[in-house]
Amino acid sequence: MAVPPLTPEQRAEALAKAAAARRERAAIRLRLKTSGGSIREVIEDRRGNEAVAKMRVLALVESMPGIGRVKAERIMDELGIARSRRVRGLGQHQVTALVARFEGS
Repeated sequence: MAVPPLTPEQRAEALAKAAAARRERAAIRLRLKTSGGSIREVIEDRRGNEAVAKMRVLALVESMPGIGRVKAERIMDELGIARSRRVRGLGQHQVTALVARFEGS
C-alpha cells in the first residue's frame, strides 16, 4: 500500500502528532516505572487515549518496576500474550491476567 503524497504542512502536522504520542507514551512508562500509576489505570485508558491504545503491551510490561526485557517477555509468554500485541488488542482475560500479575487482585 503506497503512502499518498503529503504537502509539507500535512507532513509537519503528522510529525508533530507522532512526536506528541511518543512523549505521552514515554510519560506513561516513566509514571509506571516510578510507581506513580497502576497498570490497571493505563489499560482502562485505552479506549479514550489513542497513544495508549497503540502502545505495545511488551513496552507496558517492561515499564513496571523491576521488570526488564527478558522478564517481560517471559511474563507475556506465561500469560499467553503475543509479543507484538498492542494494548488496544488485549482481550478481557488477558487484561485480567495482567492486572492480577502486577496488582495481585
